[in-house]
Amino acid sequence: MKTLKKITLLSFSSVALLTTGNIFSQTKKSNIEQDEKIEKLLVEKRKNNSAITINDKFKIQIFYGNIEESKKALIAFKKDFSQTDGTIIFGNPSYKVWVGSFKSKIEAEKALITIKKKYPSSVIIEPNKK
Repeated sequence: MKTLKKITLLSFSSVALLTTGNIFSQTKKSNIEQDEKIEKLLVEKRKNNSAITINDKFKIQIFYGNIEESKKALIAFKKDFSQTDGTIIFGNPSYKVWVGSFKSKIEAEKALITIKKKYPSSVIIEPNKK
């Protein structure tokens, strides 16, 4: 009788273990449908964020002064150099117009040669250097 109980208990346990795997497993695959406009917005957001970053190693400062003149300088720069991004930064007591995002000083120097023709007071800066 004891062996019959052991066999019954063992077979019941093995059947229970085998069936619980099927009960709790995930079998349904789900599809996530996303509007293509969301992906376009994400691409545009990433592009804008990378354009205004000040964490790159080198930038070119083309102007410093009050806010109105800084805005005019940035607008004029964007007309002349549409492929190069620029931003206005406040540094006490004046506003600065920084353009470009250069990983190396050589890249910045090449761009500076072209930019100096239109903006002679331009200089290369390292925003994160302290």
